[in-house]
Amino acid sequence: MLHAAPDTAQLREPVGTPAPRGELSAVLLGALSGPPFALPADLEIPGGDPLSDDDLHLALYLAYELHYRGVPGADERWEWDPSLLALRARLEERFERALVEAVPCDDPPVAPDEIDLALRGVAEADRGRSLSAYVEREATVEQVREFAVHRSAYQLKEADPHSWALPRLSGPPKAALVEIQADEYGGGRTERIHAELFARTLDALDLDSRYGAYLDRVPGVTLATVNLMSLFGLHRRLRGAIVGHLALFEMSSSVPNGRYARGLRRLGFGEDATAFFDEHVVADAVHEQVAAVDLAGGLVRQEPALAGDVLWGARVLAELERRWGDRVLDAWEAGATSLRRPLANAGA
Repeated sequence: MLHAAPDTAQLREPVGTPAPRGELSAVLLGALSGPPFALPADLEIPGGDPLSDDDLHLALYLAYELHYRGVPGADERWEWDPSLLALRARLEERFERALVEAVPCDDPPVAPDEIDLALRGVAEADRGRSLSAYVEREATVEQVREFAVHRSAYQLKEADPHSWALPRLSGPPKAALVEIQADEYGGGRTERIHAELFARTLDALDLDSRYGAYLDRVPGVTLATVNLMSLFGLHRRLRGAIVGHLALFEMSSSVPNGRYARGLRRLGFGEDATAFFDEHVVADAVHEQVAAVDLAGGLVRQEPALAGDVLWGARVLAELERRWGDRVLDAWEAGATSLRRPLANAGA
């Protein structure tokens, strides 16, 4: 009997348990492999930079991942274990405190009908060196492959963190978010889901497109950009911040994605590699108005007190993306890998 070829989406389940990056992630990985028990309340939180520390952000990423696709080999009952949630809260407190120190919540009051203009100001602010311009004009094939590995930490679950906001919104902003997310999830077509399009990019670059395949390779500064979305999305009190994050994401995406596509074409890659980026050039040009006016503006019209949170969420996104981009460019300009370990062979 002949069997149909398997759906590639079904082959991209989470793979591999990451290696620990310090004492805390070692304890957490060891615990997750067995049934839940009470984690010690005095586990030491890593003392490195809370915006990039490898041990802290791997531990926080694992705690969040229990709410997404799960951690390979982990007992799924850990998801709502009180002691793990208490540890996660301590990690979040350290992370959030550092975010506030880096990006103070000091925006002046903004009227609901001006929030889109304020977000535009954040989107157009000069942030120094441009990673997308470098990829467009100078990046080598190996550097483009590294870039894709960094981005895989989020793009293979694109839109999921922002979807946590759906049950926290109502009326016009909820409708606006549904409109955006429907496109992110392919409008009901599996092959058009943005995460699936990015998996095609990975395949075209001779990389592993399975979910989580490169978790061991990406540094803490990359995981911080992913953890930021989960922090905002999983806390109702931060609903303004996740809306601001998504609004800026959509407003500042078209130009960089166009550059990434042109960089891939410059290196000889075809439609399989560029489809993800080409899609975002078109989709985000439409989404930016919906996100700024209907989503962010709609939320602030309902709850004017959240205007500052919306702008803070946008500014924090910009700051963490700047730090990540600088880390990658510093490494490339020094002739080094931007990953924790270089990519050796094809698909490595």
